[in-house]
Amino acid sequence: MKLLVINGPNLNMLGIREPDIYGKQDFAALQDFIRDSAKALGHSVTLFQSNHEGEIVDIIQSAYGVYDGIVINPAAYTHTSVAILDALKAVGLPTVEVHLSDINEREEFRKFSYVSMVAKKTICGLGFEGYRKALEWFK
Repeated sequence: MKLLVINGPNLNMLGIREPDIYGKQDFAALQDFIRDSAKALGHSVTLFQSNHEGEIVDIIQSAYGVYDGIVINPAAYTHTSVAILDALKAVGLPTVEVHLSDINEREEFRKFSYVSMVAKKTICGLGFEGYRKALEWFK
Protein backbone atom coordinates (compact mmCIF):
# COMPACT_ATOMS: atom_id res chain seq x y z
CA MET A 1 0.00 0.00 0.00
CA LYS A 2 0.99 3.59 -0.56
CA LEU A 3 0.67 5.46 2.74
CA LEU A 4 1.16 9.04 3.87
CA VAL A 5 2.57 9.43 7.39
CA ILE A 6 1.98 12.87 8.90
CA ASN A 7 3.57 14.19 12.07
CA GLY A 8 2.38 17.42 13.61
CA PRO A 9 3.89 20.21 15.68
CA ASN A 10 6.93 19.72 17.88
CA LEU A 11 7.56 16.14 16.80
CA ASN A 12 10.66 17.46 15.07
CA MET A 13 11.89 18.17 18.62
CA LEU A 14 11.87 14.54 19.74
CA GLY A 15 14.78 13.72 22.01
CA ILE A 16 14.88 17.32 23.22
CA ARG A 17 11.29 18.02 24.24
CA GLU A 18 10.19 16.30 27.46
CA PRO A 19 12.18 13.08 26.96
CA ASP A 20 10.54 11.59 30.06
CA ILE A 21 7.24 11.65 28.11
CA TYR A 22 8.31 11.31 24.48
CA GLY A 23 11.56 9.37 24.78
CA LYS A 24 15.19 10.14 24.12
CA GLN A 25 15.32 9.14 20.44
CA ASP A 26 15.27 11.99 17.96
CA PHE A 27 12.97 12.65 15.01
CA ALA A 28 15.44 11.19 12.51
CA ALA A 29 15.31 7.92 14.47
CA LEU A 30 11.50 7.98 14.26
CA GLN A 31 11.63 8.53 10.51
CA ASP A 32 14.08 5.64 10.11
CA PHE A 33 11.84 3.43 12.27
CA ILE A 34 8.78 4.25 10.15
CA ARG A 35 10.62 3.65 6.86
CA ASP A 36 12.07 0.33 8.09
CA SER A 37 8.70 -0.81 9.45
CA ALA A 38 6.92 0.11 6.22
CA LYS A 39 9.50 -1.70 4.10
CA ALA A 40 9.21 -4.84 6.23
CA LEU A 41 5.43 -4.75 5.74
CA GLY A 42 5.65 -4.10 2.00
CA HIS A 43 4.28 -0.56 2.19
CA SER A 44 5.51 2.51 0.37
CA VAL A 45 5.52 5.57 2.65
CA THR A 46 5.88 9.29 2.27
CA LEU A 47 6.82 11.11 5.48
CA PHE A 48 5.69 14.64 6.25
CA GLN A 49 6.12 16.82 9.35
CA SER A 50 4.93 20.36 9.95
CA ASN A 51 4.39 22.72 12.82
CA HIS A 52 1.74 24.55 10.76
CA GLU A 53 -1.90 23.52 10.69
CA GLY A 54 -2.53 24.82 7.17
CA GLU A 55 0.39 22.83 5.76
CA ILE A 56 -1.02 19.68 7.37
CA VAL A 57 -4.44 20.41 5.83
CA ASP A 58 -2.76 20.96 2.44
CA ILE A 59 -0.87 17.64 2.56
CA ILE A 60 -4.02 15.78 3.58
CA GLN A 61 -5.92 17.31 0.67
CA SER A 62 -3.10 16.44 -1.73
CA ALA A 63 -3.37 12.78 -0.64
CA TYR A 64 -6.72 12.39 -2.40
CA GLY A 65 -6.38 9.95 -5.28
CA VAL A 66 -2.67 9.46 -4.55
CA TYR A 67 -2.46 7.42 -1.33
CA ASP A 68 -4.30 4.37 0.00
CA GLY A 69 -4.33 5.62 3.58
CA ILE A 70 -2.98 8.05 6.16
CA VAL A 71 -1.17 7.54 9.45
CA ILE A 72 -1.28 10.76 11.44
CA ASN A 73 0.10 12.00 14.72
CA PRO A 74 -1.53 15.41 14.82
CA ALA A 75 0.24 16.19 18.10
CA ALA A 76 -1.24 19.33 19.75
CA TYR A 77 -3.66 19.76 16.84
CA THR A 78 -5.34 16.54 18.01
CA HIS A 79 -7.25 18.55 20.58
CA THR A 80 -7.90 21.73 18.62
CA SER A 81 -8.11 21.27 14.87
CA VAL A 82 -11.50 21.00 13.24
CA ALA A 83 -9.66 21.93 10.02
CA ILE A 84 -7.59 18.72 10.11
CA LEU A 85 -10.71 16.69 10.94
CA ASP A 86 -12.56 18.25 8.00
CA ALA A 87 -9.64 17.61 5.62
CA LEU A 88 -9.50 13.94 6.66
CA LYS A 89 -13.26 13.64 6.18
CA ALA A 90 -13.04 15.34 2.78
CA VAL A 91 -10.43 12.98 1.32
CA GLY A 92 -12.16 9.91 2.78
CA LEU A 93 -8.98 7.86 3.10
CA PRO A 94 -8.68 5.24 5.86
CA THR A 95 -6.81 6.96 8.68
CA VAL A 96 -5.01 5.63 11.74
CA GLU A 97 -4.20 8.09 14.52
CA VAL A 98 -0.99 7.60 16.53
CA HIS A 99 0.29 9.22 19.72
CA LEU A 100 3.64 8.45 21.31
CA SER A 101 2.27 9.05 24.80
CA ASP A 102 -1.05 7.86 26.19
CA ILE A 103 -3.20 10.96 25.77
CA ASN A 104 -5.86 9.37 27.98
CA GLU A 105 -3.46 9.33 30.94
CA ARG A 106 -2.31 12.93 30.61
CA GLU A 107 -3.84 16.36 31.23
CA GLU A 108 -7.61 16.59 30.91
CA PHE A 109 -7.48 18.72 27.74
CA ARG A 110 -5.43 16.04 25.95
CA LYS A 111 -8.11 13.37 26.36
CA PHE A 112 -10.27 14.74 23.54
CA SER A 113 -9.30 14.11 19.92
CA TYR A 114 -10.99 15.57 16.87
CA VAL A 115 -9.05 13.12 14.68
CA SER A 116 -10.52 10.16 16.57
CA MET A 117 -13.90 11.16 15.15
CA VAL A 118 -12.74 9.99 11.71
CA ALA A 119 -9.86 7.60 12.45
CA LYS A 120 -10.49 3.89 11.93
CA LYS A 121 -8.11 3.20 14.82
CA THR A 122 -6.26 5.21 17.47
CA ILE A 123 -3.02 3.93 18.97
CA CYS A 124 -1.68 5.65 22.10
CA GLY A 125 1.20 5.21 24.49
CA LEU A 126 3.38 2.75 22.57
CA GLY A 127 6.10 5.18 21.54
CA PHE A 128 7.63 4.45 18.15
CA GLU A 129 5.99 1.02 18.15
CA GLY A 130 2.61 2.72 17.72
CA TYR A 131 3.62 3.65 14.18
CA ARG A 132 4.43 0.03 13.36
CA LYS A 133 1.04 -1.02 14.74
CA ALA A 134 -0.60 1.64 12.57
CA LEU A 135 1.22 0.39 9.47
CA GLU A 136 0.26 -3.20 10.35
CA TRP A 137 -3.40 -2.14 10.50
CA PHE A 138 -3.20 -1.39 6.77
CA LYS A 139 -1.88 -4.89 6.00
